[in-house]
Amino acid sequence: MGTKLLLRPLVPFILLALLIADIVAAQEPGYYDRIQTIDHIVAVVNENVVTRHELDEVLRATLKQLEKQGVQPPPPPVLEKQLLERIIVNRVQLQLAKETGLTISDSELDQTLRRIAQENKMSMQEFYNALEQDGISFNKFRDEIRDEIILVRLKEREVSNRVSVTEGEVDNYLEAQSSSGGNNDDEYRIAHILVQVPEGADASQSEVRRKRAEAALARLKEGAEFAQVAAEFSDSPDATEGGLLDWRPAAQLTKKFAEVLVSMKKGELTPVIPGPNGFHILKLVDRRNQNGAVTMVDQTHARHILIKISELTSEADAKRRITDLKERLENGGKFEELAKTHSEDATAPQGGDLGWVSPGDTVPEFEQAMNALEPGQISQPVQSPFGWHLIQVVERRSQDVSQERQRQSARQAIRARKADAAFQEWLQRLRDRAYVEYRLEEG
Repeated sequence: MGTKLLLRPLVPFILLALLIADIVAAQEPGYYDRIQTIDHIVAVVNENVVTRHELDEVLRATLKQLEKQGVQPPPPPVLEKQLLERIIVNRVQLQLAKETGLTISDSELDQTLRRIAQENKMSMQEFYNALEQDGISFNKFRDEIRDEIILVRLKEREVSNRVSVTEGEVDNYLEAQSSSGGNNDDEYRIAHILVQVPEGADASQSEVRRKRAEAALARLKEGAEFAQVAAEFSDSPDATEGGLLDWRPAAQLTKKFAEVLVSMKKGELTPVIPGPNGFHILKLVDRRNQNGAVTMVDQTHARHILIKISELTSEADAKRRITDLKERLENGGKFEELAKTHSEDATAPQGGDLGWVSPGDTVPEFEQAMNALEPGQISQPVQSPFGWHLIQVVERRSQDVSQERQRQSARQAIRARKADAAFQEWLQRLRDRAYVEYRLEEG
């Protein structure tokens, strides 16, 4: 875990919950009112199948989302093909997770569901009632959340945890930003269209995809809504959400994107930008500057012992082991030595030392337990999405973290950029290796 503990989980559960909660019976008029009710297979994925019923459920949720955004859906064949491909890509990932023993325990899933309810300011019973009122099966909702957690854990295991960022890379990046006239404090909110070029495509195939990107840009210049064009043309996973990306610091963008955006005004479009995985079109939605004022925060120097839950260690076994370690500490055992010997975290060689932790750096369960401790005090066993912990607070301080935050922001941006590129390459290879048979036109 190590640095992974110091980052919140990647799934925005509250947004995910709201999206899944849109899977209701309401449908768009016209073609989409005639969604088929007779179930049949629309795709074979390795030894698994995707049914018409599964595709229709995703279709209804997507239409509801587009309706909320005021976006006209793309032509039915285009939308169905996009959504089916998304299901296929998710399915091959879930198959790999199952084959390699990646599972989520019921207790961890229940903990996540409680967090979703709390973020919606509901009790579990109120949350359950709200789902029922929207016509959503609670068991199906559980399964959806379980799959989303598995997809995040799979990405962490296969890609994110293998990405490293050196201090030299951070130094070089900050120096390059400064010398290029860019502003590290600038953050951008952009909308994005990607016309993907398949791996191994020849020049003629690449030219066809470039012309498709140029056609999308022409539509935009004619006054079409960006979200509508993205939904129809983009191969990005966020296409049906209008291609809108969250705020991103300049450091997190590719050098080519940052160089183009720095001189743009709000509302302007880029030309078609070629990239390693296809052709891109960006729209600058907004820009803001996070000034370099002094930032004082209360930090905690902490260390911990982690016992992970896995296919080899049940939740009960992990809790028993962490409880035994707590008893050894109470009987005079030294925290550093027990962490070095028993902790299953990357910080074990350092005696579990996490260094100075700022508010928001750790997952909520860990931070809440840590904040309740006095210096020198050791927590009771604490469960988080990573497993069971024992936490000790070493000391606390108030610190100006302006420069530290700048380096941390650059480090996270470099990591995110490298991880995203590595993930797209890994996902494409995984998809290319899968046996996929389309039967969408059958039945």
